[in-house]
Amino acid sequence: MNFKRGILLAIVIGLIGAFFVFDLGQYLTLESLKSNQQQLADSIQQNWFQAFIGYFLLYVVVTALSLPGAAILTLGAGALFGLGWGLLLASFASTIGATFAFLVSRFLLRDWVKKTFSNKIKAIDEGIAKDGAFYLLSLRMVPLFPFFVINLVMGVTGIRTLTYYWVSQVGMLIGTVVYVNAGLQLVEINTLADIVSADLILSFVLLGLFPLIAKFIINMLKQRRVYKGWQKPKTFDRNIVVIGAGAAGLVTAYIAAAVKASVTLVEKHKMGGDCLNTGCVPSKSLLHASKLANIHKNSQKTGVSYAAPQIDFKAVMSQVHSVIKTIEPHDSIERYESLGVNVVTGSATIVSPWQVDIQTADGIQSLTTKNIVIATGASAFVPPIPGLQDVDYLTADTLWDLTEQPKRLVVLGGGPIGSELSQAFGRLGTQVTQVEMLSQLLAKEDPDAAQHLYEQLIKDGVDVRLNTKAIAIEKIADDKFIVLEKDGEQEKLPFDEILIAVGRQANLTGFGLEKLGIETNRTVVTNELLQTKYPNILAAGDVAGPYQFTHTAAHQAWFAAVNALFRPFKTFKVDYRVIPWATFTEPEIATVGLNETAAQEQNLAYEVTRYDIGGLDRALADDHARGFVKVLTVPGKDKIMGATIVGAHAGELLAEFVLAMKYNLGMNKLLGTIHIYPTMAEANKNAAGVWKQAHAPKKLLAFVERFHTWRRS
Repeated sequence: MNFKRGILLAIVIGLIGAFFVFDLGQYLTLESLKSNQQQLADSIQQNWFQAFIGYFLLYVVVTALSLPGAAILTLGAGALFGLGWGLLLASFASTIGATFAFLVSRFLLRDWVKKTFSNKIKAIDEGIAKDGAFYLLSLRMVPLFPFFVINLVMGVTGIRTLTYYWVSQVGMLIGTVVYVNAGLQLVEINTLADIVSADLILSFVLLGLFPLIAKFIINMLKQRRVYKGWQKPKTFDRNIVVIGAGAAGLVTAYIAAAVKASVTLVEKHKMGGDCLNTGCVPSKSLLHASKLANIHKNSQKTGVSYAAPQIDFKAVMSQVHSVIKTIEPHDSIERYESLGVNVVTGSATIVSPWQVDIQTADGIQSLTTKNIVIATGASAFVPPIPGLQDVDYLTADTLWDLTEQPKRLVVLGGGPIGSELSQAFGRLGTQVTQVEMLSQLLAKEDPDAAQHLYEQLIKDGVDVRLNTKAIAIEKIADDKFIVLEKDGEQEKLPFDEILIAVGRQANLTGFGLEKLGIETNRTVVTNELLQTKYPNILAAGDVAGPYQFTHTAAHQAWFAAVNALFRPFKTFKVDYRVIPWATFTEPEIATVGLNETAAQEQNLAYEVTRYDIGGLDRALADDHARGFVKVLTVPGKDKIMGATIVGAHAGELLAEFVLAMKYNLGMNKLLGTIHIYPTMAEANKNAAGVWKQAHAPKKLLAFVERFHTWRRS
């Protein structure tokens, strides 16, 4: 806590303490007000203006400090100043005092709450920004909620001060009128219960619900306005039509069929999407082949020697396609139709919020549907590099058609795709140059994690160029060159093939978004329910963002399916709290939640615990003694904010941290879990042990040491 906060806190505590120490509350009781009413009235009559200002300031101070007595002061305002002036005094004094309490709470607590509950407060702030005025108005209208609690709680949210003031002014007005008016008949009031009856409280509650009811009606009117001009069918052919049969589309269709909805899945190319056909599956198969090709380099220290491998690239690629063929049945038309999904091969176009036209080999099939889920995925982004269009460049989508191994390969991009394929081709014997504009590979990862990969790629013979920009591509006769620039100096390198791996862009065109006016901004713009501007049209997977992982596409698909099929009876906001990812190079790099880079960008406080896998018994036995486990925790607590693992099988090892974060298990629980010896998974427990050692109760241990010394005496 800084100096200014300390001073303010001391003042507030001092004033509140003085109120109770000197028993000032005795003057803010109903009995005191009634017994002194005439004397106070006489004093006010003699010096009305000064009395009005003094009473006003007293009211502000009591409310600002959240002291008991505001209700009595409101009664007194009516009894002493009449309905008009009393209402003016009480209404503005109560609101100004409440705003002061709100600001004190914000100044003292907001930063601490943001650091301690970063994810939750972010979600709350987003909700407050959207509907905060409605919620605050409802709370202010219902006297069941203590107003001082509202002041303190709202202070730690992101609601604007001006919004808080005017909503409070309006929301408390009716209740203030009731109390000020009651003050006119003060002599007839014996307890505060005489003012607020059960019927009156019920009326306030119903009145408090009015803003929420109004909000519901406004949303209904907005929806009607969105759909204005479109003719809604009286009946529907389908409950849901899903466009795209990648991970998001397949899971959406699966869930819809599982709950017995009528669902059509449309795919214009191949079932399984990018992950099966051009992404996860083929790249991991190629990486497996490259790891086998690299075994001979490190085997001699174990007493086993291999000759340098002979690479049959055509056979390698044939095996890649064989793996795809083996997995294909899992995502096949036949399987999904057996599950109850109507699968149509063709190109879909959304022609209205309730109609999808599908261009098939047999013509156009038109379907009316209650809901539509857009799951069109993403494709490789190709930067506008001069001369690039003059060469047959490769992307992660087209790479798998290669049958001849390139001798010289340039890989543009230092992300997961570029790094995985650089290592794979490098280990298979291709001369690889990897070009990255930034100062490190894997921009989302911590620099120490990325450095492990960089060093390994260098060992694998990959020429990694960081801080380097591709300026142009030149083709001279049959020779191809890339022009690179670093620190203002240019260099021209020859190559046989160039792979573009600088990222992927959502597939947003060609299926009718423009006609319906559905907003896009690199992805389809959706709300927290994955709905577009039309609540019955949703998006999931790479086309929706913000993550482009197969597992998050499947995760979103559940929300898309349920929110589409069961709206408005039940909907769920997408949960992005615990998102893991991995780069499957050697070493693997896997992360869940926050790493240091992300925590620093968000200005969050954290503690770091690091365990070096180089000391792990199983890692030493398997010659995997490289990498680390790094865990971020809340300062002084064992709550896990995120974890990064660098090393063999990191993607598998990370699952324990994913589970722990999902179900709020801390480092103590991790340490207390038995792990098989010797396994790589012990690295996670050892990391928890490092954390525990750093947080050992020193005073308690000192006492225990003295206890044992006493027992020896």
